[in-house]
Amino acid sequence: MPTDAISGAHDAFIAADVGGTHVRIGLVRGSRDPGEPVIVLEYRKYACAEHAGLGDIVADFIAGLGTTRVARAVIASAGYALEDGTVITNNLPWRLSPAGLRAQLGFDDVRLVNDFEAVAHAAAQMDASEVLQLTGPAIAPKHGPTLVLGPGTGLGAAVWIPAGRRAVVLATEAGQAALTAGNALEMALLDEMLKTRSHVPVEQALSGPGLMNLHAALRAVRGAPPSPYTHPGQITAAAQSGEDALARESLDVFCGLLGSVVGDMALLYGVQGGVYLAGGILPKIRDFLIGSRFVPRFLNKGSMREALERIPVKVVEHGQLGVIGAARWYLDRDEGN
Repeated sequence: MPTDAISGAHDAFIAADVGGTHVRIGLVRGSRDPGEPVIVLEYRKYACAEHAGLGDIVADFIAGLGTTRVARAVIASAGYALEDGTVITNNLPWRLSPAGLRAQLGFDDVRLVNDFEAVAHAAAQMDASEVLQLTGPAIAPKHGPTLVLGPGTGLGAAVWIPAGRRAVVLATEAGQAALTAGNALEMALLDEMLKTRSHVPVEQALSGPGLMNLHAALRAVRGAPPSPYTHPGQITAAAQSGEDALARESLDVFCGLLGSVVGDMALLYGVQGGVYLAGGILPKIRDFLIGSRFVPRFLNKGSMREALERIPVKVVEHGQLGVIGAARWYLDRDEGN
């Protein structure tokens, strides 16, 4: 975006999507276009491990904007907010504090929103990021609750609920719910994971680190030596190339479990408006996902199969959705004041 365009954006503010691996950050402003209610003026992606804290990342981003004056920010992050404003999160390498950011950066206002609550607020711009439709009609037959879910460094989920002019978004900690097994192999894998912890949450299997956990458990169940892989991307690459049968089986278990969990959540939350899968892993395994057990397991809910067949399930590119959604959340609250 040219500097003169940025300098004219006096109402612009910072929106950041903070994940366990990357921070996606944008200079944004609102628009009156209902199809594109947020305009991203500038955008960058940072690796969390390369920076001492979020404040350093935001400061670096602002420095690249030149003379643009920015005094407001909204931060989307996984985790549980405490009364003092700090956030409990399993996946960040450093402490996250809105008050600390205000002090460090001299901002007038810094607000915090759950990361998948933010992504859900990007519902108006979601279909533009569609990568793949897995099942269901192209357009939902009913306008109703919409599930946004994604496996990344953890597993996040939120529900977008239409409520007149302004939607309500229900943030969840679905990734911390107990993982359930649907067949003998999954029961064996769950039993293996229970050897080292008393509670196995969904994201212990359905996330990037979760894929590593599944692969390690599968190797133990199969009597194979410890895994040679140090990163989930290595497992997905080996699975898709066909060079490692256990990597392929691990990814197939991952997809089947994901389908089962998404189907459960669709029923639990009364989803009618569609399911958007926005995790960073899924677009990278799209061809594998199509041929996997995801759809059969999603639909395998007894008498509720017919209801689930009516729900569109789409993979979307996470990309800027967290930034856009955080901005939409912030603007909604400003408009409501």
